[in-house]
Amino acid sequence: MKGVTLSGDRVTLSMPDESDVELVTEYCRDPDVQRWTTVPSPYERTDALHFILDVVPAGWVTGSMATWAIRREPADELRGMIGLNGIAEGAAEIGYWLAAPSRGRGLMTAAVELVCDHAFAPAAQGGLGLRRIEWHAFTGNLPSAAVARGAGFRFEGTRRLGGVRRGERLDDWSAALLRDDPRAPAPGWPSETFA
Repeated sequence: MKGVTLSGDRVTLSMPDESDVELVTEYCRDPDVQRWTTVPSPYERTDALHFILDVVPAGWVTGSMATWAIRREPADELRGMIGLNGIAEGAAEIGYWLAAPSRGRGLMTAAVELVCDHAFAPAAQGGLGLRRIEWHAFTGNLPSAAVARGAGFRFEGTRRLGGVRRGERLDDWSAALLRDDPRAPAPGWPSETFA
């Protein structure tokens, strides 16, 4: 699998590169990114270098992971990250985070739409040909739930101690979007997933 740039009206998604190391380091030290993701803690510049220079390219080469930097336009600075992990047998898990100054502007919603469009598009059209995209978030991550819900993900339940953050088991929420699902908020999300 070869890295691909995705462009829409609101965001451009491209492979992160070495010029993004300082911002990745800064943003991954944000308390919310630390709380809701599995990035190392404390987060060091060497972690960002390893992620950008080793993990991201290896994921594209093996076809097991596709990771993009979120930018407003191609030459813009990094605003966040989004990716598909565990790509296999027609499915993958979506994950994302956004820098604090860029939150609440619809950038992540636009990024998720682009990634889902690419993931579900047939391989003959340059897509990944997936049939299912899973979403997981530690319970209480209301902003992530709002993005997934808005993108049409269907809530599938709360997994007791279903997630692991730096060696600690935590409850997490689970939802999924199938290729033929409508891209509109679906009923069935429990009240605790709403702000």
